[in-house]
Amino acid sequence: MQDRWLTDWDFNPRFPFLTRANAGEVLPDPVSPLGWTLVWEQGCLKGWRESAIYDYGSNTADEIEEHHPAAVGHHGGYLFLNGTSTRIFAVRGPGLTVEAIDAVYYGTHPDTPPYEPEPWHKNDERSEKIGAWMGGVVMADDLPLLRDDRQLSIASRTNRPDLASLTDDQLVVRIREQIPLIQHLFRRHLAITAASSIGPGIVGAVAAAMGDESMAMRLLSGVGDVDSAAPSHAMWALSRLDENSAEYAAGFASFLQDFGSRGPNEWDIHSETWETKPSLAEALISVMRTIPTTDAPFARNDDRIADREQLTAQLTDALAGDPATQGQFLAGLRSAHLHLQGRERAKTNVVRPINEVRVAVRELGRRHGLSRTTVCMLLDTELEDFVANPQSFATTLADRKAVYLELFDLEPPFIINGEAPPLSQWKRRSVSTAAKAEVGDVLTGIAGCPGVATGRARVILDPSDPFALEPGDVLIAPITDPAWTPLFVPSSAVVVNVGAQVSHAVIVSRELGIPCVVSVLDATNRIPDGATITVDGTNGTVTVIAVP
Repeated sequence: MQDRWLTDWDFNPRFPFLTRANAGEVLPDPVSPLGWTLVWEQGCLKGWRESAIYDYGSNTADEIEEHHPAAVGHHGGYLFLNGTSTRIFAVRGPGLTVEAIDAVYYGTHPDTPPYEPEPWHKNDERSEKIGAWMGGVVMADDLPLLRDDRQLSIASRTNRPDLASLTDDQLVVRIREQIPLIQHLFRRHLAITAASSIGPGIVGAVAAAMGDESMAMRLLSGVGDVDSAAPSHAMWALSRLDENSAEYAAGFASFLQDFGSRGPNEWDIHSETWETKPSLAEALISVMRTIPTTDAPFARNDDRIADREQLTAQLTDALAGDPATQGQFLAGLRSAHLHLQGRERAKTNVVRPINEVRVAVRELGRRHGLSRTTVCMLLDTELEDFVANPQSFATTLADRKAVYLELFDLEPPFIINGEAPPLSQWKRRSVSTAAKAEVGDVLTGIAGCPGVATGRARVILDPSDPFALEPGDVLIAPITDPAWTPLFVPSSAVVVNVGAQVSHAVIVSRELGIPCVVSVLDATNRIPDGATITVDGTNGTVTVIAVP
């Protein structure tokens, strides 16, 4: 294994702390060269930089460069979030603390480095801008710009031309037309993502002051109108139909039109989506067919909503003697619900034009006899040259593909603090050293959704192969993105290797009303498949009751 991959970034000494926290649920695998250099560097990351400077305002233009912005890192082909940048946001944000931000992203992870303040981290002008932005976040009662973005996003799909009729040059134009839209939508996504931490922070502080931090999770459950849960609702409806009927065929076609851009690792154009490989969605619908209609999983959410409303009323009454705190609590709760919904909607908006890039790139590869992986070995700067002389890239693409596929066996460090270690020193997935948990062992993580459930552990490494999962099982997953969400439906609880308080698994678990624990290190390796386990989503623990 070489020590550096084609698209890796250099070390930035001003922003040395990198983490896979939350990055693993966005891009779980090594990003293809074209996916990274075209979609991410030219689209997503330019939007991220603009949001950091002009929207939530944590950074100045000279701090976060246009080329390889320090909001993220990229090593071994893997995306890392920049923990230094996140901590600077905490230092500059009025009322925020590094400790609180660290708790959200890393929990009690042993490798989390101590914060080392530097004079430039404090910036009064940025603090004033963040403070004004935070005030707007808390006072907002609607996100109309997301509705406008949704229309732009949907138009990218409905306005798709007949790709097979386009020339190679026209395909490249079609591909590049999507990048400014991706940049715009990702900028909005990052602003909403940053905003989604403000309300929960206020709610959490009130819950802690009342002596029961678990109340915060209950108050943020059953939010409703979460876009990433919508495909699961649609799949459930399809699973109630005869799969050989005309009604099912029409419904499934409509499903692909609406949700075809979703799929495992949907942020990389190299990956399959439900449109490019419909059998992925059909497999998930098949799993849902095993659930009796009387056990409709979404009914569980009614209990969460009732509990949330009762607890909200209880705390509102308890704070009646302190109108200022009561008003802050209610505003924080409203903001949390609004922006957690918004975060999932903003994600949905971005992945549609990314899928438009995907299908156009695949058409380009198809007509030149290249697989989806091979064509994605191109770099952004090589697209036009490839069209002019495809054969000249044959050896280069084959060589890159061979190395790229080796990256999948590497286990990226959860945390890097300083220079990234050479790739030859990274752990290999094929040589796991994690000890299997035994009866009585208690694994700890971050509490995601309250409640307790006991069931059979099913370790699922690929959402396209869900057939081992049966109703009532506990889903043990390496990561979760919207392609995993339908697997939550038959599950009694969810345990994930990675994640944080605002991760996808947490938001959707609260929507579906099932206990969830995230950031359980090596859960998929340590928890024996078939073991009986108890998941405590309130306290963030997983206890092994019996092993097969």
